[in-house]
Amino acid sequence: MRRSRTRMAGTALALLAVVGLAACSTGAEGGAEQDAPPVAKVSASVEAKAKDVPVREPITIQAKQGELTEAKLTNEQGKEVEGELAADKASWTSSEPLGYGTTYEYTAKAKGNDGKAVPLEGSFSTIEPSSVVRATLNPTDDQTVGVAMPISVKFEQPIEDKAAAEKALTVETSNDVEGSWAWLHDQQVDWRPKEYWPEHTKVNVSAKLYGVNYGGGAYGKTDVTTKFEIGRNQVVKINTPDHEMKVFEDGNQVTSYPASNGKDADPNLNTPNGTFIVMAKEEVGNFSNPQYGYTDVMKKWAVRFSNHGEFIHENEENAANIGVANTSHGCVNLFEADANEYFHGALIGDPVEVTGSQTTMEAKYEVYDWLIPWEQWQTMSEL
Repeated sequence: MRRSRTRMAGTALALLAVVGLAACSTGAEGGAEQDAPPVAKVSASVEAKAKDVPVREPITIQAKQGELTEAKLTNEQGKEVEGELAADKASWTSSEPLGYGTTYEYTAKAKGNDGKAVPLEGSFSTIEPSSVVRATLNPTDDQTVGVAMPISVKFEQPIEDKAAAEKALTVETSNDVEGSWAWLHDQQVDWRPKEYWPEHTKVNVSAKLYGVNYGGGAYGKTDVTTKFEIGRNQVVKINTPDHEMKVFEDGNQVTSYPASNGKDADPNLNTPNGTFIVMAKEEVGNFSNPQYGYTDVMKKWAVRFSNHGEFIHENEENAANIGVANTSHGCVNLFEADANEYFHGALIGDPVEVTGSQTTMEAKYEVYDWLIPWEQWQTMSEL
């Protein structure tokens, strides 16, 4: 019996040793808890080694369960991309477009609420277009134009994805104006109001075309903007059988000039019906036309209103017919004093309305925006 108790005592000692080992093991696990991984998480909106990243979309670096202590994005030359750190330091966002075909590196650090720092590094490359397409805007900055002036965006090559391009265009006006974009062809989109602009309207146009995918590997080259103002409301009205050119301001006739218009008997020489705009002004214009047997014909105070070839200008050589008969080759002939007066009061974009002719101008010679009915014009938008 005594020997049996001795064995039991030995067994108890062994159990105590096991318990002692277990206590040491628990102490080791407690040390591992003190070395737990950092709680902060930091990430970028673009995966490392990503390719064909759009140049227009902002790059964001974000921290969770902590705040950013460092964040930057640099190009191949080491130049930092402009960006802004949020007030709560939870994110950084780039604020300038990226370059085409460029590799960028981002680096960041986030400090968690456990006081531990977490780094982030990565790189990516942006899209490399097969071509970049330049666009121009008209009217240009700070012009004062007439109430029929359209806004034109012209591209140096055809655009496949017209909707993408049109989405990048905005028109802001100081007065409420109903208007619409319309694609005249695959290299030009115009905006015009449903009716003539309200006078003295201020207009700001923005074409944020840089980075826009036009399709076929072509992308926008740069953004373009313009700001201009609409002038007084002046409209020229010519009813060809009357041999008279009337000028209206704010709907009221302010003057009229005797005129000789295009020959009535020859449809090819009519001054055609339509609503046109003043396109250009020349103090002296060359009106030579070898097809009809005259060269070196210079006329003063020439105001172009169609690229088909129609002008308002002086023609003292035709003085006998001015106010009496239509004998020109399509232009509106005035006496020199009248042409001079009208020339100096005309604005680019003033409307010229012609009625009473045997022919109507086809909508294909610039500027023909007002020759297209409003209902049809609206269907020519891609949006």
